[in-house]
Amino acid sequence: MPSSRAAVLRAEGGPFEIEDVLIEPPRPTEVLVRVVATGLCHTDLLARDQVLPPGPPAVLGHEGSGVVEAVGAGVRSVAVGDPVVLAPASCGRCVNCLGAHPMQCRTFLGLNLRGRRPDGSTAYRGADGTELGGHFFGQSSFSGLVVADERSVVRVRPDAPLDLLGPLGCGLQTGAGAVFNVLEPRPASSIAVFGAGAVGLAAVMAAAVAGCRDIVVVDLHPGRLALAAELGATAGYDAADDDVVKQITEATGGGVDHAVDAVGLPQTVRSAVDVLNVGGSAAVVGSAGTGREVSLDISRLFGRTVTGVVEGDSVPGILIPQLVDLFLAGRFPLDKLITRYGLAQVNEAAADAAAGRVVKPVLTH
Repeated sequence: MPSSRAAVLRAEGGPFEIEDVLIEPPRPTEVLVRVVATGLCHTDLLARDQVLPPGPPAVLGHEGSGVVEAVGAGVRSVAVGDPVVLAPASCGRCVNCLGAHPMQCRTFLGLNLRGRRPDGSTAYRGADGTELGGHFFGQSSFSGLVVADERSVVRVRPDAPLDLLGPLGCGLQTGAGAVFNVLEPRPASSIAVFGAGAVGLAAVMAAAVAGCRDIVVVDLHPGRLALAAELGATAGYDAADDDVVKQITEATGGGVDHAVDAVGLPQTVRSAVDVLNVGGSAAVVGSAGTGREVSLDISRLFGRTVTGVVEGDSVPGILIPQLVDLFLAGRFPLDKLITRYGLAQVNEAAADAAAGRVVKPVLTH
């Protein structure tokens, strides 16, 4: 079996340990990818801290980009040498997958969070041969080599910078897809985005592409509000203000047409609904973990729509190449979100992300 350097989670809460791991060759419907870089996402930290599975020992990481190293006998969509971005797994057989909503796959949680293939096996092992949890969101890209199902592998244009593209597989497609695929704002409409992390800022960039006239951002960090303005936001508000919903409602003449909650706390979900004008729609894309409840004023639901959105409700093979095209045309400047680290700096990157010092860490292999 080929070997690779990887950041392995050995205990709840970390740290990640840099080790040599062994990787199985790809099965008939799988692809072996040599990872160039991978984003570090908040979901990786939730799994590290065991708010989400899989349990240790495991290889996490789910925003990988790289080059196809080998393909299984049944693979047709990519070939050796293709540049690719990796995306979450989906079954391709359930009613939602067949209806072009693979990120609503009815087996999504098992496929992406179990740490195993559907048959219970894993392609990842420690240097001593002991099994490691893997296949995290269809990949486990904290390893320099990953085995992914063909459905999780998206070919991108050869002139795209692979070291920047990994976050398109999760965080950036989540924010952009919530705008493009779910809210579908009309030109000159208004939108409020709660949370100016990578997901929220992707929503800001998408809203600018969609031609929204008013793009309002709410966050605790002045630096992130400034970055949001650079990316197209027209107004920024301090999330610590108790009357932020009132401020936005008054400034927009009765509320906004659309809202994105990219935080996932009960209070931000409530704010995303309360800030809507009649006829408005809110997309809830953030998650601070399971078991939380939110209360809403029932009267605020009449004439309004609230939708929980997974991975931007995208078809990754369609949306990711579109976002690459927008990036290369200067209309989706994702590079402004990224801070690079080497794989060996994974724990430093995690600490910086948790403290809000960086927006999107990207680990280079």
